[in-house]
Amino acid sequence: MYQKYIKRLLDIAISLTALIILSPVLLVVAVLVRVKLGSPVIFHQDRPGYQEKIFRLCKFRSMTDERGADGELLPDEIRLTKFGRVLRTTSLDELPELWNILKGDMSLIGPRPLLVSYLPYYTDEERLRHSVRPGLTGLAQVRGRNLLDWDRRFATDVEYVRNLTFAMDVKIFFLTIRKVFVHEDIEVNTNQVEGNFAEIRKAKQKKE
Repeated sequence: MYQKYIKRLLDIAISLTALIILSPVLLVVAVLVRVKLGSPVIFHQDRPGYQEKIFRLCKFRSMTDERGADGELLPDEIRLTKFGRVLRTTSLDELPELWNILKGDMSLIGPRPLLVSYLPYYTDEERLRHSVRPGLTGLAQVRGRNLLDWDRRFATDVEYVRNLTFAMDVKIFFLTIRKVFVHEDIEVNTNQVEGNFAEIRKAKQKKE
């Protein structure tokens, strides 16, 4: 009952309320992003959602478009400015995802939506993470966020799917608020911490 009906109704009510209340914050951040990082203000990227259906994730951009002499984008750690780091450590860059929640692409709580390029490398067990809507935050985020290795993160996502309850979502919601305010388990340069999942799985498959 909760997962099928009530969870979606809560997502709509909370995301709509948050968008209205936080509209001044969204406006200020949008202006600052435009001034400090340029346009577009919103970063869009395809991500797999419920049942692996692809949707367009919305976030405030946190990096510049600086390119090298060859015309290629410079590494993330160079393009990520001090302002961009502030957006990520405060999770302000995630606020536009409230629109994804309102639309039904995402839920407030659920496994984080990852890259489309990762889809061929999931095990059957790990694919269970796509049997619910992806979330703005989730069980893996309150247990270590991107400081968890991939295997532990996916195991935690599957644990969430198999034990999803209203009580669990409430607990994750308040733990997330705590972590955001104390800036706990946050690494702004995720590539340096977790590595590329697809490359890691390719290397593992070759060894096997």
